[in-house]
Amino acid sequence: MSKPVLTRLLRVVPLAAMLVAAALPASAQDPFAGIESGTAKSVDELHLNGFSPVIEPNAAVQQHGKTVHLEARLTEKGKPMGYGLAWRVFQPIAGADGKLPLLASSEGGATNFELAPGEYFVHVAFGRAGATKKLIVPEIGDVAPQVFVLDAGGMVLNAVSGADMRIPPEELTFSIYSTEVREDGERGLIMGDVKPDEVVRLNAGTYHVVSNYGNVNASIRADIQIAAGKITEATIQHKAAKITLKLVSQEGGEAIADTAWSILTASGDAVSESVGAFPVVILAEGKYTAVARHKDKIYQRDFPVTPGRNQDVEILMQN
Repeated sequence: MSKPVLTRLLRVVPLAAMLVAAALPASAQDPFAGIESGTAKSVDELHLNGFSPVIEPNAAVQQHGKTVHLEARLTEKGKPMGYGLAWRVFQPIAGADGKLPLLASSEGGATNFELAPGEYFVHVAFGRAGATKKLIVPEIGDVAPQVFVLDAGGMVLNAVSGADMRIPPEELTFSIYSTEVREDGERGLIMGDVKPDEVVRLNAGTYHVVSNYGNVNASIRADIQIAAGKITEATIQHKAAKITLKLVSQEGGEAIADTAWSILTASGDAVSESVGAFPVVILAEGKYTAVARHKDKIYQRDFPVTPGRNQDVEILMQN
């Protein structure tokens, strides 16, 4: 695997300029970290992996309850957000199934809930970013407006091969992980199958990004920092190229069909197997051997892969 390379941060722009109206599923991180012990904490336990409207009517959400105004900001001094938010109000005591009952929900920007006096947990999600607050509605007096500071930003990823050869979007995928390594030696996956130029909304912080070019061995890792209230656009540099294999009877001749292919590394490890006249593989920089099997004969050729240099590799049949 090549050494991780983050070529540059292209630009950092205000996130508010790139918000979209649709609310995404809640974070794969734990937005309830730090809540009092004895309550459900994980996203899965709280059914926050997908947004749903009000689950069931509950006596705590009353038509004549007290009005609670909720708003969220990307940064402490930022303006209230007008859209892209998913709000959820939970009872603070777990039900028989061990989960916090969801009382009410809302999508959009700032919102109001009518709540009876009592205690609640309120969660707001903005893409994979989120914040949670314990709310107390008193018997006497009004409830002050509740402001949630998301401390969130965004990430847009892309990649090039070699110095500056743009990689087709359909050949790229990204996965975003936590930078912390768990006891099992793995990192927590925050979001997989991220497409190039997709805006991913996240809490501010540093994230471990894995970029895959093709599906063989062209993979690059990089740590990318997200700033609150801004979009960070990053381009990752792959040291790889696209190789087209051909078995021919003469130089520059027609590719022969029904050919089975294997590609071996310099150490003899097989990295790709395929069948066809023109198999195309994307390989990391290095030295390889292409092995072609046609009928009862085997042919092979050594070849190098140079970053950003796509090439045809022909194997000439020997009579």
